[in-house]
Amino acid sequence: MDKPRISLIPGDGIGPEISKAMKRVVDASSARIDWEVITPYPEKENREEMLKQMISSLRKNKVGIKGPITTPIGMGHSSLTVALRKSLGLFANVRPVTSLPDLGPDLGDRKIDLVIIRENTEGLYYGVEHRFDDEFAEAIRLTTYKASEKIARFAFKYAFTTKRDKVTVIHKANILKETDGLFLETVRSVSKDYKSIELEEKIVDNMALQLVVNPEDFDVLVAPNLYGDILSDLTAGLIGGLGVAPGGNFGDDYVVFEAVHGSAPDIAGKNVANPLGLIRSAVMMLSYLGQDRPAVEINSATERLLTQGDLLTPDLGGTGSTSEIADRIIELLG
Repeated sequence: MDKPRISLIPGDGIGPEISKAMKRVVDASSARIDWEVITPYPEKENREEMLKQMISSLRKNKVGIKGPITTPIGMGHSSLTVALRKSLGLFANVRPVTSLPDLGPDLGDRKIDLVIIRENTEGLYYGVEHRFDDEFAEAIRLTTYKASEKIARFAFKYAFTTKRDKVTVIHKANILKETDGLFLETVRSVSKDYKSIELEEKIVDNMALQLVVNPEDFDVLVAPNLYGDILSDLTAGLIGGLGVAPGGNFGDDYVVFEAVHGSAPDIAGKNVANPLGLIRSAVMMLSYLGQDRPAVEINSATERLLTQGDLLTPDLGGTGSTSEIADRIIELLG
C-alpha cells in the first residue's frame, strides 16, 4: 500500500510540542504516512508567507493535520486558520464528542456519543466588520442558501453513512427570522431527501441547556458557524475539556484535521500541553484515510492511558508532560 503524503502544520504556541507528540504516536503505530512538515513562521511579518506555504502543500496532498495558530484578540492580523478554511473551501467543521474514561462530570451510566457539524464559511465569522467611531461598530452576518444547503446535505449524509438516526438543527429563527430562518428552512428542505433520519429543531439557548442536562439524547447536530463553535466548546467540557477534543475541516477536495483548542502561548515551550486532542484528531484522519487498524490501536491506547489515570497533563489534574503522554501511549500500542 502506498503511503499517503500528509501536510503537517505544527502551528505556533504549543502547536509544535503537541504536533511532535502526535507524529511520534502515529509513526509508532501501524499507520503508513509520509509527512510533509510545514515550517512555522512565528514572526508576524512572515504569517502571509506561512499561509501561502500551507495552502500550497494542502493543494498537493489533499489531506493535512495542524496544530493551533495564534490569532490576536481585538487587534492585529486576522485568523490564518479562518483564511485557510476559506482558501480551500473547508465548509464543514466536524467535532465528535464521545465519553472518555474517568473524564468530565459524572453522568452515571449515561454515555455521550454525538457529533457537531458546523458551517465553516459564513455567518458572523464571514469577517466583514466596520468601526465607524469610538462608540459604533457593526458586523455583517451572511447566510446563503448555497452554503446552508451544502452543510445540511453534509450532515444528513454523515448521519446516513455512520448509521446515526437523528439530525438536530440549531437556530435562533424566532429572533433572527431572515438569516437563521433561511438556514432552518434549508435544512428542513434537505431532510426530505433522508426520510430514514429524524429531523429535530432546537433554539440555540435551549440547545445549550439540553446539552448540559441530557447530552445523551443527541446524535448529529448541524449549526451555523457561531453556534457550532460555542456549543462544541461546551460539549468538550462534558468529556474532559478542550485538551482532549478532536476535530476536522472538510471540503469538496481537501480535509484538514486539527485540535480544537488554542495555541496557549502562556504554556508554550514548557512541555505541559495536552497532546490528546491532536492525537485523537489523528485518529479521525487515519479513519478517513481508510487506515482503520492504526486508528483503533491509537484510540485504544489513549483510552487505556486515561483508565490508568496515573499520568495526565495539568489540565486534567495531573503532573505529566506532553512527551510523557506520547511515551505512554506508544508503550500501550498494540
